[in-house]
Amino acid sequence: MYEDFTAKDPLTGESFHCQYQALILGIATRHSDTVDVKFVINENEGIWLGLPHPFWMEFKKRTGQPVTDRMAVDLAGLFLKHQIESGAGAERNHWNDITVDDLAALATELNWLPAAAVR
Repeated sequence: MYEDFTAKDPLTGESFHCQYQALILGIATRHSDTVDVKFVINENEGIWLGLPHPFWMEFKKRTGQPVTDRMAVDLAGLFLKHQIESGAGAERNHWNDITVDDLAALATELNWLPAAAVR
């Protein structure tokens, strides 16, 4: 769903074409407890989104199902789309402040978690 999308910054009117490129464990590269998802923006700029590992455990606890790589890409893509469309832009090269609650809200928006499950 969010592997390849376009989002528009409301402040500048600029459109950003975002394409998924990679998914790696942040612990291996940055010694962080994240799964890092990379998107290429407008075919030249890369942006990494660090999704916190504790969400994987929380999601499994709430649903009994694991978070798949495909789901991680969709969560990261939807987060990035929201950031661009909120005016936060796509200038950052790394989002490392995404929270478990942020991901739970996105999972609810994608109908993967019931609304009552968001803390």
